[in-house]
Order: sequence, then structure tokens, then C-alpha cells
Amino acid sequence: MRHCSVQVRGLLTRDELDRYNALIEVGHFLETEKRYDHVAVVQKEIDILILPAIERLKEKSRQRDRDTEAYLARKAQMEAELEAALRDDDDE
Repeated sequence: MRHCSVQVRGLLTRDELDRYNALIEVGHFLETEKRYDHVAVVQKEIDILILPAIERLKEKSRQRDRDTEAYLARKAQMEAELEAALRDDDDE
């Protein structure tokens, strides 16, 4: 059984996480019984189950990118204002 990343698991809802853990347990049992035909079905269910959490992770990343862009724009604006203020002081 392939586990999803810790980041994705951290974004699963309680219900999704309970279902994920149950499916992993079933998958491990099937692996010990060498029932790999059924393991593939369980793995497919896990892959479908974690899709919303993957989307939440992507959205967090996009939000972080937007926040960084806004911060850099504010920083550049403040630096430009400071530079303009220093030029005004030098002119006086």
C-alpha cells in the first residue's frame, strides 16, 4: 500500500482520515494474504479519497504565493517611498 504524504494526511478531515486509516488497514491485511488483485482496488479508493486534501494543499500553496507576491509589492513600495523621502531630505 502506498501512503499519501504527511502534508496531505494533515489536510484530511476527521471522516476522511478515519476512512483512509481503515482502507490502509484493509490493504495491509490483503497484502499479507497475497490478495494483490483486491489491494489494487483498495489503493484506487485511497487515491480517490485523498483528492480533496490534495486540492486543499494546492490551494494553500497558491495562497502562500499570493501572500508572498503581496508582501514583495508592499516592500518594494515602502523602499521606493523611503528612497523618495531621502531624496526630498537631500534636496532641502
